[in-house]
Amino acid sequence: MDEIAHTPSPEPRKTAEALRLVVVTGLSGAGKTSALRMLEDIGFEAIDNLPVRLLGQLLPEGTDAQRPIAVGIDARTEGFDPQAVRAWIESLRARPGVAPTLLYMDCDTEVLARRFTETRRRHPLALDRPVPDGIVRERALIGPLRDVADLVLETTDFSLTDLRREIAERFETAGASGLLVSLLSFSYKGGLPREADMVFDVRFLDNPHWVAHLRPLTGRDAGVAAHVAADPAFPEFLARLTGLIDLLVPRFRAEGKSYLTLAIGCTGGRHRSVFVAERLAAHLREAGVPVVLRHRELP
Repeated sequence: MDEIAHTPSPEPRKTAEALRLVVVTGLSGAGKTSALRMLEDIGFEAIDNLPVRLLGQLLPEGTDAQRPIAVGIDARTEGFDPQAVRAWIESLRARPGVAPTLLYMDCDTEVLARRFTETRRRHPLALDRPVPDGIVRERALIGPLRDVADLVLETTDFSLTDLRREIAERFETAGASGLLVSLLSFSYKGGLPREADMVFDVRFLDNPHWVAHLRPLTGRDAGVAAHVAADPAFPEFLARLTGLIDLLVPRFRAEGKSYLTLAIGCTGGRHRSVFVAERLAAHLREAGVPVVLRHRELP
């Protein structure tokens, strides 16, 4: 998520009836098992820790399975070989009738180490050594899959509720052959969102924070919206922004990209970025583009 995703090579266009397959991989402790359970909750048939030697038998040619499938593969898997997994994914991307998504779960090393310490679990690659050693080893081992992932979910700041929302929004909303646009407003004080494909800075717009009666409100409120929209630069900015996105969306879709995350930031993440994200979401929905919208700094 580029921090979030790798755009695969052009592939045969999938039909609406294509079998959906989500391969969940990533770092131990980053939420892979939880993601598999959540996919199962929304209708996927979930298979965890499938041996690499059995990958070729999962979807034999001519299979008529129509229930979507989620498969967990990671460094614990028997005979784990990232190059073999990568080759299998690429073969599926080129195969008509199958719509694969490689989902990579990532997280900061410090947070991963704390999670293992809090749960008193041993890292699967550091049974006789400190947890950080196992995390470093696993990053190096599984890194080739991150490079070709369709979607990277950074769970450093995620609660289980956050993860459930992300999984549901991304895999319930997008069809097998569609492009799902995820819009995120944020505050620069909290750092850049790692999952963003593109970031737009709207701090040049007139700031409602300096208007006393608008300060406690958000970009969802009419007073704030009117204040930002009254900035002389706003109409041209919005026209150019929507024009750029209108140009890019069909091109990304044609290249086979399944997910596009656009982040819009301002100083506090409550006024200008929220308003612009709401306007852009409305524009895309009117154009028939599947959209999920999240405001990082709002409750």
